[in-house]
Amino acid sequence: MTPPAAWADLPFFRDAWPEVAAALAAEPRAWQPAPGNLFRALDLTPPEAVRVVILGQDPYPTGDRATGLAFSYPPGLRPTHSLRNILTELASDLGTPRANGDLTGWARQGVLLLNVLLSVPVGQPLGHRRLGWQRLADEVLASVATRPTAFLLWGRDAQAAAAPHLGAPGPPDHLVIRSPHPSGLSARRGFFGSRPFSRVNLWLEARGERPVDWTA
Repeated sequence: MTPPAAWADLPFFRDAWPEVAAALAAEPRAWQPAPGNLFRALDLTPPEAVRVVILGQDPYPTGDRATGLAFSYPPGLRPTHSLRNILTELASDLGTPRANGDLTGWARQGVLLLNVLLSVPVGQPLGHRRLGWQRLADEVLASVATRPTAFLLWGRDAQAAAAPHLGAPGPPDHLVIRSPHPSGLSARRGFFGSRPFSRVNLWLEARGERPVDWTA
């Protein structure tokens, strides 16, 4: 559970991480992701590489599905639930079907797949909401929001977590796409048809940046 070197200057790692780490070490319940993947989103996408933020709530609580990347599945595992709806919208938006739910390729292109809570007890969604992870997410978002960034905020929780960082003193030229969560309960209330992937790429290209290869 080594903190990511590229983000190590965040106050969280000095002031709060020792207590969070101790709580995880003392946790009697099985939890995930694996300790080595706890900071995987931050390891794969250092601050200077972040171009897009997709903000999740907490890792999948179903055993062996959490990877350390928000919404991503392990390689070879058939996508279900929210991820299946994300890939359905991707195929509709870009006309390129994708069956693979491993989103590591997105992270390597500057898409920060961050959960507000980085750990979860198996079978208990939001079971670690009192550990103090929210402070880390807040500091990461504050850091990212100091320069133009695209934010895909799916659902009220993501929108509330990011809201304090999308005004001053951050730059005014963020791309912020707010829509319902891609879960089975709300995807048809506005997530489907929101076309987030093509909109992000149009924004990046208008800034002279390379688009994200969402099929990678």
